[in-house]
Amino acid sequence: MALDGVTLAYLVKELAPLLIGVRIDKIFQPEKEEVHFQLRQQGSGRLLLSASATSPRFHLTQENKKNPTSPPMFCMILRKHLEGGKLVSLQQSELERVVTFEFQNYNDRGDLVSLHLHLEIMGKHSNLILVDPSTNTILDGLKRYSHALSHYREVLPGRPYLTPPSQGKQPPLEDEELWRQTLYEEAIDRPITGILLARFAGISPELAREIVIQAGLNTETLLQQCGDIDLSRLFQAYRRLSNPEGFPETQPCLYYNSAPRPQLVAFSFVPFQQYHELRIERFPSLNDAIQSFYQSKSGNNSLESKRGSLRKIVQEQYTHTSKKLKIYNEAESNAQNGLAYQRWGELLTANLYRIPSGTSEAILEDYYDPSAPSAVIPLNPHISAIDNAQRYYKLYNKAKATLLKTKELKENTLEEINYLETLRYNLDQASSLKELGEIHVELAGQGYVAGKQLKKEVPAKKGRTKLNSKAKAKSPKESPQPRVYRSSQDRVIFVGKNNAQNDWLSLRKGKPNDLWLHTKVIPGSHVLIPLEEGEEFPDDATLEEAAALAIYYSQARGSSQVAVDYTHVKQLKKPNSAKPGMVVYDQNWTLYLTPKQEILERLLDSEEF
Repeated sequence: MALDGVTLAYLVKELAPLLIGVRIDKIFQPEKEEVHFQLRQQGSGRLLLSASATSPRFHLTQENKKNPTSPPMFCMILRKHLEGGKLVSLQQSELERVVTFEFQNYNDRGDLVSLHLHLEIMGKHSNLILVDPSTNTILDGLKRYSHALSHYREVLPGRPYLTPPSQGKQPPLEDEELWRQTLYEEAIDRPITGILLARFAGISPELAREIVIQAGLNTETLLQQCGDIDLSRLFQAYRRLSNPEGFPETQPCLYYNSAPRPQLVAFSFVPFQQYHELRIERFPSLNDAIQSFYQSKSGNNSLESKRGSLRKIVQEQYTHTSKKLKIYNEAESNAQNGLAYQRWGELLTANLYRIPSGTSEAILEDYYDPSAPSAVIPLNPHISAIDNAQRYYKLYNKAKATLLKTKELKENTLEEINYLETLRYNLDQASSLKELGEIHVELAGQGYVAGKQLKKEVPAKKGRTKLNSKAKAKSPKESPQPRVYRSSQDRVIFVGKNNAQNDWLSLRKGKPNDLWLHTKVIPGSHVLIPLEEGEEFPDDATLEEAAALAIYYSQARGSSQVAVDYTHVKQLKKPNSAKPGMVVYDQNWTLYLTPKQEILERLLDSEEF
């Protein structure tokens, strides 16, 4: 969801009293398309201006991002002209998505001058342009481009500043008759939402839908289907939602999708009926709502970017390992065929006296299976019959050795494929950068990605050891934070988020008598139920709910009659060569379960953060 012209007008109206008269202490450009102004009167607050293609915006923020070592050129231009200056006005023209910040500052000659900073919020064409209004000359732009990219205007130092081309839309109308005439300039067989979007300034697709919904109509309603009463209701909803001057009160809201993992999906300056099924969070100011929305969006973008890069590494390794498995399967199949050479060698040895020299094949009775037809054995006519027999023995021994070696390689490859599948599952389930960081450390430990080498101890004199002088003292490790749930009987249930947490939960956190659960053969999380001293099993309800969580946090989610193994922690063993998250056990019980939706919802709502 992007800032539309109406929401932008409400934001300008809200922030103008706070910003006008504020001096600029410092200017930073922490990201390629984002500029921060440190404000003197706002304490540690900052004014954020972004011209990114996905999140163009402006608002006050407390976020302090890391700055590059060397400031970009545009940042240096802004510092030269605006640092120490005062913001004297903040304007938006006719609900267009262009906001002009007017600054006053002293130039190199000591003269007080005015400068305009235009924030153009136009999707991928968004820009931030510094202009000298006395000559209407561009001093610089965050994104420079010439006529080769835009036939309408150039954004280059020294060029005249041209406002973005007008779309010919109507500003907010107070006259209903004129409003209706504007509607009927479009084809009457078009949906009302599309006409509102095309003919009136400041309206986004979300706002157009909301106007139609608050008028009591369907979002697919065509203009030709509307009567006088419908049009009157539409006009009232239009005036109520698209005229910031006439209706100054805002009730900012954020909207989240449903559980189990609520995610932010939209914001609005007043409650929108189209989001009535979503969870709503209200804010005291539109600035706070917009800041929270875009911070969450930025966090999600970073999360998905990190997840995507790690998933690519795992997928490449999975593809490579799958190719190895295919090679081993082919080698095993060929070796199986080669085992028949033993029989041919023995048949040739038993019939040496019957095979003349120089023959290219031998037709011999197969005494291994008298009912079978005679065996036709190809021969090399340039060597003797005994040498042909020895050649087949060698081919047999080679096939047998291949089978033995391939068996071990194939088992290791299958184990690695299963491990990579658990990694893919863990990546899909990770909900924070911290969890993805744990998976990244695990990948580095397994050699899939480059990681820092641990410092080794250096032998010292007289048998003592000392740490490498460059090695730093190790800081204590932070304990993993698995998911924690409460059963209907108020019993604690732990669920691992990744392989590192699974190992910690099962082999360190769990006591010998605690109950451990995992989906049978299917990649998923380890689940642990702590038990009291002398208690062998929890109550049936807790056991069923823990099994439901084991199924939910596995690749079997959504399946029915899923097998879940459960046993005591003391039965778990970690082989020396086992991958992270892999354990073995000999004694266990198996529960077959189809999780009930109402039980899962209650459990997921009980998660402790």
